[in-house]
Amino acid sequence: MKELLRAAKEQLATRDINPVDAELLLAHAAHVTRMDLHSKAIEFTPQIREDFQGFINERLEGRPTQYIIGEAAFRYLELEVGEGVLIPRPETEMLVDEVLHNLNKYDETVSIVDLGSGSGAIAIALQTETEGKIKVAVIAVEKSKEALPWLHKNIAKYDLPIRVIEEDVQTALEGIKCDIVVANPPYIPNEEALPEDVTKEPSVALLGGADGMDVPRQFIAAAARLLKSGGFLALEHHEAQGVAISDSLSAEFTNIRLHNDLNDRPRFTTAVRK
Repeated sequence: MKELLRAAKEQLATRDINPVDAELLLAHAAHVTRMDLHSKAIEFTPQIREDFQGFINERLEGRPTQYIIGEAAFRYLELEVGEGVLIPRPETEMLVDEVLHNLNKYDETVSIVDLGSGSGAIAIALQTETEGKIKVAVIAVEKSKEALPWLHKNIAKYDLPIRVIEEDVQTALEGIKCDIVVANPPYIPNEEALPEDVTKEPSVALLGGADGMDVPRQFIAAAARLLKSGGFLALEHHEAQGVAISDSLSAEFTNIRLHNDLNDRPRFTTAVRK
């Protein structure tokens, strides 16, 4: 195994790819977990070796590891992902933490809307991590015909009562009011250079307009329409957009706070509906 991994990691290093990817791909080829590689006696058959090299070749060609193995880890979840849906990032996990911290003030069922839900990472994390603690009613809004199958798969995988609305955020849930809106909208400026593997993800889930702010402004307008007075918004954005997001929120929101991610970069903003 060590020789297999060493050779694969050397190949990946030529493209500056994280060596951990080699372990994930080998575990996938052997149909075991990554931890099993180091704790169990596994026979690496010719078929496993062939499959493994095929996966390495795919990775070298720029296909994301999560698409190759069909899964992405997010908090306590293993979500199914593939072409057509954004891969959830560790940076977004802190946004979920912030929402969870703000649930303590509610005594009754909390209504939560996840705008642009994608794989369902945020919605599913909030639903599963509040079970037995506080009642939540979660709605996931998603318009992408490519992303929707993954959203439905992941909700079904965890057998959750999350309602899915297949509609654009600008028109979804007319006349409805909720306690919390959470969102990770497309916010990357259209011309920003991206790593090769990121370009394999759907541009509709990544790019937010010339300066990256066109789509976040649409999400902010939707949140303002959906939230009750005193309702809570948590919105992920580009590290350079903190001021622009705050300016866009200032007319209809108060208590605007910028939060840093795991790498200590500005990553999301929270606010309270006036």
